[in-house]
Amino acid sequence: MNRVAQFYALTKPRVVQLIVFCALIGMVLAVPGLPDWRELRLALVACLGIWLVAGAAAAFNCLVEKGIDSRMRRTAWRPTARGELSDWQTLAFAAVLCAAGSWVLYQWVNPLTMWLTFATFVGYAVIYTVVLKPLTPQNIVIGGASGAMPPVLGWTAMTGEVGPPALILFLIIFLWTPPHFWALALYRVEDYRKSGLPMLPVTHGNEFTRLQILLYTLVLFAACLLPFAYGMSSWLYLLAAVVLSGAFCVYAFRLWRAYSDALARRTFRFSLVHLSVLFAALLLDHYLLSP
Repeated sequence: MNRVAQFYALTKPRVVQLIVFCALIGMVLAVPGLPDWRELRLALVACLGIWLVAGAAAAFNCLVEKGIDSRMRRTAWRPTARGELSDWQTLAFAAVLCAAGSWVLYQWVNPLTMWLTFATFVGYAVIYTVVLKPLTPQNIVIGGASGAMPPVLGWTAMTGEVGPPALILFLIIFLWTPPHFWALALYRVEDYRKSGLPMLPVTHGNEFTRLQILLYTLVLFAACLLPFAYGMSSWLYLLAAVVLSGAFCVYAFRLWRAYSDALARRTFRFSLVHLSVLFAALLLDHYLLSP
């Protein structure tokens, strides 16, 4: 990779795209009907600020975990793991992105969104990456709070406050995170064992992890019904939530009954489909059927 591509890779583009998409859902739901030009411009600026800070957190994560990344096939290609970017280059890049994103959010959105986004940066880059991830097998559960923040950031960007709909979306992502990552950890268990990270399949075994995935998907199913129960959505979202969450539970049940790496991989991939399509259905429902 050339130098620009190396720095861009540090931002974990696919992960950040999902973060911005989830934040955008929070923005859309905070605005009744179609947004006017002022609201559209505010949403675009907020997406930019959130993208910059999220990219900074990803780059800092690459710096802290470069040794771990170098021992895992999934991450050994990263520029920090390969030694293509120095620690100072990576740290400076992360600092510039974080400062730029925070300034954009403070100046052009609102201070609450800036502080919540910065707190999310600290939660992911420091509390999760530096403290929780190497110390406890519950790292994904506790650290999932940072990953669940994007809809809250989107909501506060448009309203200046934290509302119940944003907290419902937070809960959905918070409960989705453990089965999503544990499915990955199941078929990448040898990578995590070599890395020294106390992921649940390493510390508690394959069978226990599969049971936890099943239990979390069942609770997630109930949480995914909350937008309809609260009045945030209508039957279109409800139908998508039942089908998607039911399918996720089926994947988890099959994984619990008879494990295979191929099934764990399919479960992980479906979890991405689940969250993306679920939120897309919420978006369509908001514009097509909500009053």
